[in-house]
Amino acid sequence: MVLLGGAGLVGKGLIGSEGVAATFFAGDAASPSPTRPSPEELARIEWAKRGKALDAALTRYAATVPEFSVAVHDAKTGATYAFRGDEHYETASVVKVQVLACLLLTVQDAGRRLTASEDSRANLMIRNSDNDATTSLFHQLGRQSAISRCNERLGLTDTTVNSAWGLTRTTVRDQLRLLSELVDDEGPLSARGRAYVRTLMGTVAADQNWGVPAAARQGEQATVKNGWLQRSTENNLWIINSVGRITGDGVDVSVAVLSHRHQSRLGGIAVVEKVVGTTRSYLRY
Repeated sequence: MVLLGGAGLVGKGLIGSEGVAATFFAGDAASPSPTRPSPEELARIEWAKRGKALDAALTRYAATVPEFSVAVHDAKTGATYAFRGDEHYETASVVKVQVLACLLLTVQDAGRRLTASEDSRANLMIRNSDNDATTSLFHQLGRQSAISRCNERLGLTDTTVNSAWGLTRTTVRDQLRLLSELVDDEGPLSARGRAYVRTLMGTVAADQNWGVPAAARQGEQATVKNGWLQRSTENNLWIINSVGRITGDGVDVSVAVLSHRHQSRLGGIAVVEKVVGTTRSYLRY
């Protein structure tokens, strides 16, 4: 029910689809010895091998559907996979996670709790994807400049906030960085704030429980925030995005999928869920 990630951060021993072998076979300072990699390192190396097959599968699929990117982070081993991880997309409503994080940081800095009004609007923003509640919080916090400052604290290096919040641009790698900070006990957000995020994203409205949760199996739990927007500047084609986490017995992964240029909302959702399912099938998480 929590979110984790951080694509392509070689310093943390993560694996992306670009240059996967170099991270581990060149020698890692965290290794117990050059000849005895840790179980976590072995698992990450195995993910890198599986990632090559996944690259091929997603490349084939990408030739048949509108543009998408995906990144997956395994919290148990620290391994991360990314397909087209540095491509930029407009966020649509997944930016609401950034607004929520900024709200919680602001409240935390002030040494207080959320007001009843803030709590109500945050619930509407995440659980129901309410745009009016989001706009109200966006303005209260200080709009574009304030969210950008919060993003810096959260380590988002490749996200550009737009004054029209739904047109913020980001990458799947940055989305995993954000989701990681929302659960990291060494990150800027307090335990209370992290639990609050987990609760909201784990209880979205039934009609919005699609995307990342589609890959969850029986007995597993998922958190999610989705985004969808019919874009007038792209001939009224659809942006469809999904970010979330799947946890259960032996699994703790976070997934971010960003996509656009879909003919319909339902068609875009089908593509996103196919991508999420394919990553799970190949990476075997």
